[in-house]
Amino acid sequence: MKILVTGAAGFIGFHLVSRLITHGDDIVGLDNLNDYYDIRLKQGRLNATGIQNPSYNTFVASTLAPNYRFIQLNLEDNAALQILFTQEKFDIVVNLAAQAGVRYSLENPSSYISSNIVGFMNLLEACRHHPVQHLVYASSSSVYGLNSKIPFSTQDNTDHPASLYAASKKANELMAHTYSHLYQLPTTGLRFFTVYGEWGRPDMAYFSFTQAILAGQPINIYNNGNMQRDFTYIADIIEGLMRVLDHPPEQTTATIPYRLYNIGNNQPVKLLDFIQVLEQILGKTAKKNYLPMQAGDVVITYADIDDLIHDFAYKPQTKIAEGLQRFVAWYQGFYAETV
Repeated sequence: MKILVTGAAGFIGFHLVSRLITHGDDIVGLDNLNDYYDIRLKQGRLNATGIQNPSYNTFVASTLAPNYRFIQLNLEDNAALQILFTQEKFDIVVNLAAQAGVRYSLENPSSYISSNIVGFMNLLEACRHHPVQHLVYASSSSVYGLNSKIPFSTQDNTDHPASLYAASKKANELMAHTYSHLYQLPTTGLRFFTVYGEWGRPDMAYFSFTQAILAGQPINIYNNGNMQRDFTYIADIIEGLMRVLDHPPEQTTATIPYRLYNIGNNQPVKLLDFIQVLEQILGKTAKKNYLPMQAGDVVITYADIDDLIHDFAYKPQTKIAEGLQRFVAWYQGFYAETV
């Protein structure tokens, strides 16, 4: 298989590329390397997969894996993207590139339209005109927005997003559905639930908490700590992705080739309990600022994963203590000077 992974220098993209390299497929990674967060972390991920000194619209071969190449490209660059698809003839496309972050969508909404809507539109068009066997794309638990019924099921209505980020991910699902219907493009959307782990994003709470606790600085706890999240360890996310990749939805007389799955731990954890586990691992107690609910946030996320279990005999398994222990070990190695 020749597989394109967009967002290859991102958190989930890096881990998927690393797994696919060992799987033996022909992998092309794509990322625009924007500066939404510390570019040194993205460069570190690239270096870990053998990619050195990327430049725009130029292939760089991995020095560690002969089956991996990387290209710095922006999905909004439609002309360059179409050329890439014409040349490479991908079998599978995994779209993990997006402008992430709920709170940042309040500050810079236009970046979510350009990255998550225009970029995804260009990718759908590329998959349409250069047919692929399967397009798998990242959605988000945020699409459930203001839903009060828990656990969240893919059968639930998702018409009440609480942030523009959530709205952009819901739009991706609708756009994919349209292309599956009109052009028989097999698409699978994966609603990820609060992914955490090694090489994670600095804007995620567990990452910033670790940084602050080690530095003796206070952490901000919103909604006075009355939050619950279905924290899902990165290795469990990647295992779910690997199982989905090779199984595109089939078109029948009654259905179109379109599916959605939740990938979550199926066990929400109170934020204060999560922080307590992190404090135990770090051996330090956090100084805490209790703040009101932030715009765009939701109180709880909780994944119904019955479809994932039924179709792929899989459910995430990693406990919070185990996942956080691995994250902290990585963090203390990567940021040794802060410890």
